Amino acid sequence: MHRVFALVLAAAIAAGAAQAEEVGAVSYQFKWLGPNDKIKVEAFDDPEVPGVACYVSRAETGGMKGAVGLAEDPGELSIACRQVGPIDLEKARRVKNGEQVFARGASWLFKKSQVVRFYDAKRNVLVYLTYTDKIIEGSPRNAISVVPLSR
Repeated sequence: MHRVFALVLAAAIAAGAAQAEEVGAVSYQFKWLGPNDKIKVEAFDDPEVPGVACYVSRAETGGMKGAVGLAEDPGELSIACRQVGPIDLEKARRVKNGEQVFARGASWLFKKSQVVRFYDAKRNVLVYLTYTDKIIEGSPRNAISVVPLSR
């Protein structure tokens, strides 16, 4: 039953969110058994605002639990978003505030890292916020990146 729930939750997280491509990774802690702990850098394009790409770095737990998918990754992320092509300004200004644009499971169940987007009309910018949440308790650790829109 738990496996079915985990699969349903993973599908719900992935629905509507962008897919990331791994750009690179570095090991930061050696593990005697299983893969080392790593910091991974991934890139994704905003699914609703073409012309904006975001890069997220995140820690990934290795070891035996990491090898079999049972490890819980730390909720420590960093983000940088940039304009990489033409942006449809009207479409960018109509985005839904707080909409999830990227999500990835950070444990085998109940914890996810995500990116949400906001439009700040006063400053004419898109703001991307990354954080990790959990069903019972989340983490206040977060990072933001801002993409200015031309007038």
